[in-house]
Amino acid sequence: MKNIVNTLLLLVIFSVPSLAQEKGSVFIQNATLITITDGIIENGDVLIIDGVITGIGTNLSAPLGVNVVNGSGKYVMPGIIDAHSHLNTVSTNEARNPVTAEVTMEESINPNSVSIYRAIAGGVTSIHLMHGSANVIGGQGETLKLRYGVSQDEMRFRNAKRTIKFALGENPTRVHGQGNGIQPRTRMGVEQIIRGHFDEALDYKKKREAYIETKKVYERDRRGRIVPPVPVAKNLRYDVLNDIIDGEILVHCHSYRADEILMLMRVFNDYGIKNYTFQHANEAFKVAPEIAKNGAYTSVFADWWAYKFEVYYSTAYNATILNENGVTNSINSDSNELIRHLNHEAAKTVRYGETSEADALKMITINPAMQLGIDKMVGSLEVGKHGDIAIWSGHPLSIYSKVLQTYIDGKKYFDMLTNPADMRIAVDSNDSYTEAEFNTFIKGREEDACMSDVFELIQH
Repeated sequence: MKNIVNTLLLLVIFSVPSLAQEKGSVFIQNATLITITDGIIENGDVLIIDGVITGIGTNLSAPLGVNVVNGSGKYVMPGIIDAHSHLNTVSTNEARNPVTAEVTMEESINPNSVSIYRAIAGGVTSIHLMHGSANVIGGQGETLKLRYGVSQDEMRFRNAKRTIKFALGENPTRVHGQGNGIQPRTRMGVEQIIRGHFDEALDYKKKREAYIETKKVYERDRRGRIVPPVPVAKNLRYDVLNDIIDGEILVHCHSYRADEILMLMRVFNDYGIKNYTFQHANEAFKVAPEIAKNGAYTSVFADWWAYKFEVYYSTAYNATILNENGVTNSINSDSNELIRHLNHEAAKTVRYGETSEADALKMITINPAMQLGIDKMVGSLEVGKHGDIAIWSGHPLSIYSKVLQTYIDGKKYFDMLTNPADMRIAVDSNDSYTEAEFNTFIKGREEDACMSDVFELIQH
């Protein structure tokens, strides 16, 4: 009981806004620095002042008053970024309409989920939080920094690009065609839902802009010679769709099959949409040259497939084939358990496909940063970037290495040696400490993250 009370007190303390907004300063000395974009620096130093990296190199000096961490024998790399996560979501699917572009994850963030702590214990500092994949055109995502214990708003990654989730294949056809008896029921219908709504959005934009201009003329008319224009009401769904077409929102599309990947690229080419990422993309290796030609991104599993019919045709060489064809690829989790060891998932690309260690590490740092439009701020050790880093006991791709400390904006959020054991478990007043310790981990795909809540919906 005492341990649980201590945990609650820690959560209260960490929830104080003044502390949550704090940025830290730290000097890490004599470590092996994996910069990601500029090679490896042996016996290197990293200086973070007020949340920003201000120095990288050798024989640097720590300013007076800055905490010094001995990095001898340790490795330092930028924080891991997960481009596909449902880590701390509250609401997963708005599944009553195939197009829900107007909804957003911004109010569906649980900042106190213990899964956040477990993720930063694996060196993860940022995630792309999305809802499930029930909708052809779903709602908008949120890019978060894993500042454990702060408020919803304080978790948001400031100045990150806006994102939205699309979904192809079985998920939307099952939910809508089979579950609710509405289009789409087939893969052909999925394409027409996208095209039809883009066309409607463009038509709305033209009429809305014409109405606003006519309204201005009408309001300037002092003699009453102009007939008042017929109003065209603001439509948030169509506004978001037009922002996609205009390139203001990055698309992340749940997809598996090669034919559907090709289909969406053709659709996006027709509407001039340039910046998008295929999530999961298990059959992307079949069309890797075409993906590269279109400048699209991919975010895949290392070796996770066969959990439903459309995911049976896959390969552990997927990431390597995409990388060799010049596709900017990332490795994601889609799992509260897998996110804790994304370094192992990246290492699998070295084991299976002989991907270089440098390219493997890019797949969990700078590449997902590019896919989320935050690569100017995070994803590598560079002067001017945010102080989001992890200190490892050994090389991050080694199965024997552990994260010793994790910093976000220069502030330490995880310390393997000093954090109390209570922080590692979920708090439930009905559980004993022992029960909470052993019963709170979600394992593998016992719960399909992207399809959470959907199977119950279909049954009714």
